[in-house]
Parts: sequence; structure tokens; C-alpha cells
Amino acid sequence: MAEPTLLAIDQGTTSSRAILFSSKGEILNVQQKELELFYPHKGWVEQNANAIWEDTLSCCKAVLKKAGRLPAAIGITNQRETTVIWDKKSGEPIYNAIVWQDRRTADFCAQLKEQGAEDEVRAKTGLLLDPYFSATKIAWILDYVEGARGRAEKGELLFGTVESWLIWKLTDGQSHVSDITNASRTMLYNIVEQRWDDELLELFNVPKALLPEVKDNACAFGRSDKNVLGAELLIAGSAGDQQASLIGQACYSPGMVKSTYGTGCFALMNIGDRYKASEHKLLTTIAYRIDDRCDYAIEGSIFVAGAAIQWLRDGLGLFDHSAESEAMAESVEDNNSVYFVPAFTGLGAPYWEPNARGMICGLGRESTKAHIARAALEAQAYQTLDLIGAMEADGGYAPKVLRIDGGLVANRFMCQFLADMLGRRVEVPKVHEATAWGAAALAGLHVGLYTSLEDIGKDWQAVDIYEPKMSEGQRETLYEGWLAAVKMVLPE
Repeated sequence: MAEPTLLAIDQGTTSSRAILFSSKGEILNVQQKELELFYPHKGWVEQNANAIWEDTLSCCKAVLKKAGRLPAAIGITNQRETTVIWDKKSGEPIYNAIVWQDRRTADFCAQLKEQGAEDEVRAKTGLLLDPYFSATKIAWILDYVEGARGRAEKGELLFGTVESWLIWKLTDGQSHVSDITNASRTMLYNIVEQRWDDELLELFNVPKALLPEVKDNACAFGRSDKNVLGAELLIAGSAGDQQASLIGQACYSPGMVKSTYGTGCFALMNIGDRYKASEHKLLTTIAYRIDDRCDYAIEGSIFVAGAAIQWLRDGLGLFDHSAESEAMAESVEDNNSVYFVPAFTGLGAPYWEPNARGMICGLGRESTKAHIARAALEAQAYQTLDLIGAMEADGGYAPKVLRIDGGLVANRFMCQFLADMLGRRVEVPKVHEATAWGAAALAGLHVGLYTSLEDIGKDWQAVDIYEPKMSEGQRETLYEGWLAAVKMVLPE
């Protein structure tokens, strides 16, 4: 009898992918399509929601055709906070998807802060008042698309983050659902009481009729319609990309930390089943809920990681391929006091300054493009160090190991510099597609391929290990330079 397989849909900021896994986490097939981003105005970031769906569907069909047999279930993971509102009858989006990076609602967030709303928002959601999250994006679409608010109040429109949109499309409109990790990122979901919060809906002026039903991360979300995917397949797992990565990295015990280096960088520390508010401008978020047991995480969000390297490639033309940044960084002895603060869309944790903008400083006549490339890679370690220090203070744990994944971990210079700046071991998993694997594993858990999270994690292995080599004095000097650079981009 053939070994069961699992289909993971990994819908990210810059691409849509379908990955077929064996039950042991081996990658059997991958299909991917790049996704276009639109920038209509400064600070605005959008995507075509139909393109997200069509690319995802195309990738899934290609994987299933090549597989020749059906997977046991589907798991979905997605870019979080990105907001889609569509017509309940036609299925057509009423506006482009507003991407998590979008900053158009910064003034609205500032107004709510001035009204003293942030304490209530933080207490209920674990989040800070910031354009990053879905609530203000929803309100913007309802206010600026003609007739949208009235239609929403009549129950004619639906809202979803990307997983909700994909499930609705896969089931041909039969399932309007979300998983609890994605719901926890909307700024409308009370993560302490685990429900949509009426007071938050009133604060952001969002009609409840828009919202999806919220489910556990491993459960029945619906079945794909035969006319859509060619077969009725159970959608049995779903989690936002960072929580899926936490699961894929087997960080199931309090104090374990993973950090993902994709378009942005996101570090999560498991803090167990008790909600604890951050006191250092980090976020408390739901890590996962399985069989009604809910575990929480402290999260630090960095808006620009791999996107900085992409910008050096596409925006400045410093190299043709992102992989070349590694050799370029290693071609110089040090950063020559050049620092790159990649605040292209504001600064995330622990600063939360939406009006900050990117900066390269410390340039001298002898500076070269290699110094700039090195500074961009070094910035990932500095930003992570910002987060880990705050996490340790919040979570009460001092992790000795950081498990990392994402596209940037292929860059060995970045990984070693990360270990050096953190002063602790950095591990890269054998299953390098940790985020997609986390979603697939959740689906496998629901259909009985695994008995528990621990059963999923028992085969976790590191393929690369980086130990710190830098002296404490050198580390402190470099970090002081970083903090000075960040200070320059923060408003007075």
C-alpha cells in the first residue's frame, strides 16, 4: 500500500505554492508561481485577490496531476493580515487585497491611540494599534469603496484573510471559515476569551456579518469541490505562516523559539497555555489551538528581511541573483561602519514606528557595494537581537537555541552572523520548508496520520548548525552602531 501524502498550500507575499509531502516530511513535488505586488501610492501595498486564487489553483492542479494519486488531506498556510472582501453571491472581490505591509491606515491608528484605545486593544488581542493588522484595512475598504459599508451591513459581503479566501474558493463558496491563528491577527478577535469581540467591532466599525467562523488549527474546514480541484479533498489543517512555521519547527515546549526569514522576519517564542501580555512592545498571539487546548506565543515582527536583499537586486542592481549577496558580503573584512536600516514600510517590533523610513548610513569614499550588501545581511541579525532581548524579558525564558527557516537561511554568511550576534546556537531544519510542512502536518494530525504534535516533532532534525564565534566586545561594538543607526530613522 502506498504511503499517504499531504498537500500543503503555502500562499505567501511574493508567491503561491503547492507542495506535496510524504508523511515523514519529505518533499515529493513543488509548484510555484510568483505573485505581483502593486504600489498605488507611497506606503500602499496591494495584490490581485483573483490572481492569488488562480495561481494557487494552478499550482495545486499541477502537483496533483504529477502525483497520480490523491493526498490524504490538504493543509493551508498563508501570509497573515492581508485583507480580502468579496461579494457573497458572485465571489468577486470588491477591491484589491490589501497586503499586511500596507501603511495607508497609519493616521487612523494614530487617532485611535490619541483616543486611548490601545490599552483595550492590547488587553483583548495581544496586538498593538498598527496598520499591519486587518481591522483598519477592513474599515478602509468599507469606507472608500462606493456602497461597500451598506452592503456589508446587509450581509452581502464577506471578509477573510488569505486562508479564508482560499478555503471559500476551494469549497465553491460552501465554507466561510478561518483558523484561530489567522483570526488572532485581525485585531478583532479576543484571544483571551477566544471569540470575535463586539466592542472591538464597534471600535473599528466592522459589521459582524462579514466575519468567518473560527476553527481549531487541525479540524475539518470543508472539502474541495470536485468541479474546482477535480476531487473532493478534505481541508484538514490551517495556520498563519508564522504559526505554521512554529509547528513545523517542533517548538512545542514553552521557551522554544523559531525565526523565519522570508519577505519579513518573524520570531515566535512558545509561552504555553496561559495568556501573557507583552511589556516590551512585542505581540502576544495564539500559537495554535488543537482539541480546544490553546497555546500562546510572544511574537516579534520585522517587516523587511529578504525584501531588503530583493531591493538591492532589483532596485539598485547590485547583483543579478540574491544568492550572490553571500559572496559579496564575504569579500570584505567587515561592514566598514556601514549600517542599513531596512525600514521601507516603517519599523516593526520592538519600535513600532510606521513613519520610519529606510536608511543606509556610515558611507565613506572607500565604501563599496559589498559593504552595502553586507550591511543588509547583518541587519537581519541586529533586528533579531532586538527581538530576542525583548522576548526574554517578556517570556521569562532564555533560549539557548534559535531554530530558523525561510529563504534567507540559504545564505551561510547571514546564518553565521546571526549566531555571532545572538551569542547562541542557530539550527536550520532538515525539512527546510518548515512553514508548509507545519500546515501539512496539521492536516495529517486531523486525519490520523499522527497522534499528537509530539508525534509530528519526533523526527525533527537539524541539517546545519551554526555556533557563535565572535567576541563579546566585538558584538557589543557592532550592536551599538546598529542602535545608533536606528535612532537616526526614528522621529524626534
